Amino acid sequence: MFTIGILASGKGTNLQAIIDYIKEENLPIKIGIVISDNPEAYALERAKKEGIRNICIPCEKYKTILDKETEIKYIEVLKENNVELVCLAGFMRILKKNFIKNFPNKIINIHPSLLPAFPGLESWKKALEYGVRFTGCTVHFVDEGIDSGPIILQAVVPILQDDTPEILHKRIQEKEHIIYPLAIRLIAEGRVSIVGRKVYIR
Repeated sequence: MFTIGILASGKGTNLQAIIDYIKEENLPIKIGIVISDNPEAYALERAKKEGIRNICIPCEKYKTILDKETEIKYIEVLKENNVELVCLAGFMRILKKNFIKNFPNKIINIHPSLLPAFPGLESWKKALEYGVRFTGCTVHFVDEGIDSGPIILQAVVPILQDDTPEILHKRIQEKEHIIYPLAIRLIAEGRVSIVGRKVYIR
């Protein structure tokens, strides 16, 4: 059984997509723990409903990163639950060097743009404002930069003339819910390798 850990700060729609995909495909993948920095995160409620171990480890000192002591707690909880792959699902904090060093090439993230275009927050709004014809979403490994790690999978979403940020974001999320669980499956099956910046899928 391949064990993953999910870090989430909000509604947990990608968490739900992962839960559903594992069930539907009857995969030998277990969500060992769901951790949130936000006690109000609906992701925790989703985990409870599914009988998945979950915990809130808040970080009141900073808004965008974990302080050193909190970071250690996150690492300890993930390791205690035998997590082999850390999946960020709307986790609104940047992971620092020590965290990444503890899980080398074992942390992935889903981002709502076709990286390297539009990294950072609210990428769908940036794409709409910039006037590009296509955007999408990207599953990538996490490194020390912001949305800069090697790319695993991407999905394209056309931008329509009458799109609003909300409508576009919803269409991007629909694609996220397809490619994120698939990326997890590919890694769990040992079909993903990294050479330099390139990700190879067998």
